Amino acid sequence: MRKVLGALGRRALFCLDPESAHGLSLKALQIGVPLTSSAPRDARLSVRLCGLDFPNPLGMAAGYDKNAEVPDALLALGFGFVEVGSITPLPQPGNPRPRIFRLEQDEAVINRLGFNNEGHGACAARLAARRLRPGIVGVNIGANKDSPDRIGDYEEGIRRFAPLATYLTVNISSPNTPGLRSMQAREELSELLSRLMAARADLPDDRHRHVPIFLKIAPDLTEPELEDIAAEVTAHKIDGLIVSNTTLSRTALRDQSQAQESGGLSGKPLFARSTAVLARMRNLVGPDMAIIGVGGVSNAETALEKIRAGADLVQLYTGLIYGGPTLPGRILRGLISTLEREGAASISALRGTRTEHWAAQPIESTEPA
Repeated sequence: MRKVLGALGRRALFCLDPESAHGLSLKALQIGVPLTSSAPRDARLSVRLCGLDFPNPLGMAAGYDKNAEVPDALLALGFGFVEVGSITPLPQPGNPRPRIFRLEQDEAVINRLGFNNEGHGACAARLAARRLRPGIVGVNIGANKDSPDRIGDYEEGIRRFAPLATYLTVNISSPNTPGLRSMQAREELSELLSRLMAARADLPDDRHRHVPIFLKIAPDLTEPELEDIAAEVTAHKIDGLIVSNTTLSRTALRDQSQAQESGGLSGKPLFARSTAVLARMRNLVGPDMAIIGVGGVSNAETALEKIRAGADLVQLYTGLIYGGPTLPGRILRGLISTLEREGAASISALRGTRTEHWAAQPIESTEPA
C-alpha cells in the first residue's frame, strides 16, 4: 500500500511545475506527513570520516533544503547526513522563473536557480534552534551574485556557520552564478583556500577550529584543472572534496526539448561523468583525503559504484525526485544485501575497489556501469 501511495504522490507532484512541487514537498516534511517507514540501521554501514561518525554513507545533497528548514525530517527518512544550502550572506531571489525543468525520460533535472535563499541570518537562526538535536548536518556556503568580494562572502560563511554546522562545504562550482566557477582556477583557488583556512583558524572557540571544510567541484573540468585542484587542496590541507556539482554537458539526452534550457544538469545522465571525475580525484589526492561522491545516485547499485570508485560517502538529490521518499531506505537495504553477499565487514571495505576502472573512462563518453 505504501508503494502505491508513493506512486500516486509522485504523479500528483509531477502535475505541478517543479518548483511548486519542491515547495509542497518541503511543507509536507515541515508538518510531519508520514512519508516512509523507518530505514534500516546496521553498524556495517557506519563510516568514521574527518573525526565524525556517520551512521550510514548516504547523504542528502545541498540544494533541496536551501534554507535549513527540514534537516531533521530528512534525517528521519534514513539519510546518514544532510547538507543544507547553498546559503549566501545576504538574501537573494535567484534567477527568474521558470528555472527548474524535469527531463522525465532521462530521470534528470536542469536548474538555473542561482543561489536563491534567505541569507545567513534566517538559516543560522534555524540551525541554532536545532543545535542540541542529534544528526550530522552540513552547511553549504556560497557567495552573493553581486558581491564585491566573493572570497569575503565565504569567509563570512565560515565564521557564521562553524559554530552551527557539523561540517562546511565551499561551493564554487555552481554554473548558475556568473563567474563563480572561475574560482576553481589555480591562482584564485589558492587565495580562496588560504583565506578560508585562516578564517577557521582564527575562530575564538577551539571546537569550531576543527569543523571539517569540504570543497565542492564541477564535473566539467579538464585533466590539468583537476591536477591543479588536487595540488591546492592538498597544499592547504582541506579536509575533503565533494565530487561533483551539476554539469553543463547535454550528451546523449532523450528529452531534447528540455535539454535546450540553460543551467546545470543533474540526475542519471550525470552519473558516469561525475564518477569518472571522482575516481581521477581519488588517484590525485591519494587514499587519505575524504571524498563525497554525488551525481546520478538513484539506487543501491549507483551508490555502491561511487564508493567502489573511491568515495567515502555519497549524496543524492535528483534521485529522490524520481525515486520518492522511500528511496533512502531502499538504498540502505541494498547496501546491506551487498555486504552480506560479499562477506564484507563494512561498507568502507569496498571503497576504491574499482577506482582504476573508473579513472580510465573517457569523461565525455562514459556510461553507467
